[in-house]
Amino acid sequence: MGIFVCGGALYNIVESRRAIKNIWEKRMKKISCATTILISLCLAGTVLAVDFSADVVSSSKGAAATGKIFVTKDKVRMEFPGAATITRMDKEIAWVLMPDQKMYMEQKFDPNAVAASAEKAPGEITRAYISDEVIDGKNAKKYGITYMAAGQETSIFQWIDPATSIPLKTAAADGSWSMEYKNLKAGPQPEALFEIPEGYQKFSMPNMADMAKKMGSGAEE
Repeated sequence: MGIFVCGGALYNIVESRRAIKNIWEKRMKKISCATTILISLCLAGTVLAVDFSADVVSSSKGAAATGKIFVTKDKVRMEFPGAATITRMDKEIAWVLMPDQKMYMEQKFDPNAVAASAEKAPGEITRAYISDEVIDGKNAKKYGITYMAAGQETSIFQWIDPATSIPLKTAAADGSWSMEYKNLKAGPQPEALFEIPEGYQKFSMPNMADMAKKMGSGAEE
């Protein structure tokens, strides 16, 4: 009877952990994708040159979302409601933090996905100056950019601050989405923002063999 109960408990624990893992992986994929897109298109080189923080306002298909971004050298932190990402290009890894659970997940990050110079975005084909405009109270130069992503040609607009080379706004040419920095402040950022907070545990699936062995030992006792 003890073995049956332990076996059922083990099954429930493993299934619960597996369900949590699936939820985490879906969240992580979505957040990491957004982070990569924003780093690649909206930072294009400035991640290596300009330290700053800003509010991020994004919209897609009529839905708007807000967050915050912190950038220093080759490190980027983005905060969303209920989650945050830390991208460490120096370590080639990205962490997804879940503050409510005091946990984090880790995955590899390809630094080659980020442009090495402010003059070009990843996979850029063409860039053409369009006009001078004002974004969030700052003078900006608007460019039309065409680049290759996942084998497809994509067109976007970027509004670049000529004083810092930071893209203040990036938007799809067809108007389907946009990302804009507001309340941008250039300057050094606290190093603690780019580290895993104290007390956080790394999320990982348990070893089923070890769990079965431990629970089996408990049942025998």
